Amino acid sequence: MADQKITEDATEALEKQIAELKRQVGRINKTLSEQASEAVEEAKGWYDSASSRASRAASAVRAQAHTVSEVAQENPVTVSTAALAIGFVGFMIGFACGQSTSNSHRYWR
Repeated sequence: MADQKITEDATEALEKQIAELKRQVGRINKTLSEQASEAVEEAKGWYDSASSRASRAASAVRAQAHTVSEVAQENPVTVSTAALAIGFVGFMIGFACGQSTSNSHRYWR
């Protein structure tokens, strides 16, 4: 009879512990669910903000490209001259860098 009483007490204690653990797991799940919901809302805000910024940036780039295109169509000589000048300056910089890194300066003798 004493063994049965001890077994019943142990079973009752285990059942109480299991019930308490279930309550704790429920609270943990609720907390995790709330935090996940908050994280989703925050990520959605970041995405919306980034999407809006990207849209505005693309619109600005499109407008600038259109402006450059119009200027190039209205002034083809100016654009050609600018392109040639930039090419010439680039060539001179490349030539100067090539001469400065060259070990032998026999071309100048």
